Amino acid sequence: MGIFSKADSSEVKPLHIIIVGCGKVGHTLIAQLSKEGNDITIIDESEQKISDITNQYDVMGIVGNGASYSVQKEAGIDDTDLLIAVTDSDELNLLCCTIATRIGKCSAIARVRNPEYSTELNYLRDRLGLAMIINPEMEAALEVARVLYLPSALDVNTFAHGEAQMIKFKVKDDSKLVGAAVHNVAKEAKGLLFTTVLHDGKVIIPNGNYVFSAGDMVSFVTYRHNGKNALKSLGVPTSNVRDCMIIGGGKAAYYLASQLIHENISVKIIERDIHRCEELSELLPNAIIINGDGTNADLLKEEGIETVDSFVPLTGIDEENILLTLHAKQVSEAKVVTKINRFAFSDVINTLDLGSIVYPRIITSEAIIAYARAKRASMDSNIETLYHLYNDKVEAIEFRIGKPSQATGTPLKDLRLRGHLMVSFINRNGRIIFPTGEDTIEVGDTVMIVTTHTGFSDIVDILA
Repeated sequence: MGIFSKADSSEVKPLHIIIVGCGKVGHTLIAQLSKEGNDITIIDESEQKISDITNQYDVMGIVGNGASYSVQKEAGIDDTDLLIAVTDSDELNLLCCTIATRIGKCSAIARVRNPEYSTELNYLRDRLGLAMIINPEMEAALEVARVLYLPSALDVNTFAHGEAQMIKFKVKDDSKLVGAAVHNVAKEAKGLLFTTVLHDGKVIIPNGNYVFSAGDMVSFVTYRHNGKNALKSLGVPTSNVRDCMIIGGGKAAYYLASQLIHENISVKIIERDIHRCEELSELLPNAIIINGDGTNADLLKEEGIETVDSFVPLTGIDEENILLTLHAKQVSEAKVVTKINRFAFSDVINTLDLGSIVYPRIITSEAIIAYARAKRASMDSNIETLYHLYNDKVEAIEFRIGKPSQATGTPLKDLRLRGHLMVSFINRNGRIIFPTGEDTIEVGDTVMIVTTHTGFSDIVDILA
């Protein structure tokens, strides 16, 4: 995660944030938001978790029920800017936020994971007066689905309310890109802009003279629905996924299967719990539900792993997901997406050929961090979207421009921009512009910045 330096934050006051729940997502938020200079108070019923985190980070800790009026008062709810509830209970999270917005003047964000609430999230958010309700499993499923729609890609991230997307792929040894310079490739490949390259472990914001090498991880932005054509123009083979085998029948599997079936992709789910299989059969009548152990190689072979187009292990155990991915890549040509909840061993994971990797806790934390940064900065220039790329070496940030500033109204070629930064696109009334030096940033635009700097909270942060 990025670090918000004191130099970057000198003009904005730190937020007072209460985080209820110190699980995986809570811990990730505490680590990032405290690094960014905010005042953090944490609440959890586990004395051990509070002790561990307060010893590790410069935060205040309170042992207690985050939905308790007295506990929130003790945590300083009257002076709090933002309360984030990420306990294991959806109902407790919603109650924490509701109480906070009633007794304090703060914004509130709740994590809600139950599929029964999935169609009601906007209603709940509006009726309860919350800033955001986020469902990690649903967001993870959407990310997996985007990758499966473009199986040649390693990652697909969306911006500008879906009007633009950033696609990452690997340059193979036999690629026509090997030895070619960016400016030459860009002449042939219309409708895209190269944003980052990971070369020999180093992230580069490429200029026109950069020459691609085999093994490079390359990201580019393009228009909505142009991803497949853009990859084809780069010589990257593209194909359609016709079917998908999912291992594990949890919430993420349900959300993913629903997405894929909607796109006429056949789905088979292998789940070991017979009662969950019965539930899924009712929820997903168009999917094939198999009751069995998805880690059994014989069962996987019997169910067609060798010929399936895509394979997604969604068990609750990272080690199982990793081993299943490695097995699938050994016995099939399937497009594989691996879900990983922890990233304590990311250095080891990066050495493995796991295909595309999805981290639900990172997806959740990034959405919340984007909101917190926007709230901390001028509320006239909000962060719309935030992604951390290449193991947090790069941030892709979409700003909404709400007022004039030093960055607006001046051709980009005349602005003194920081190094290691690219203005990737300007979204003007739904029209995506890949900018030249003559283009300007205007009030009402959204603008996507890709940079190796961290902690940007306002568009003026792009200026040197």
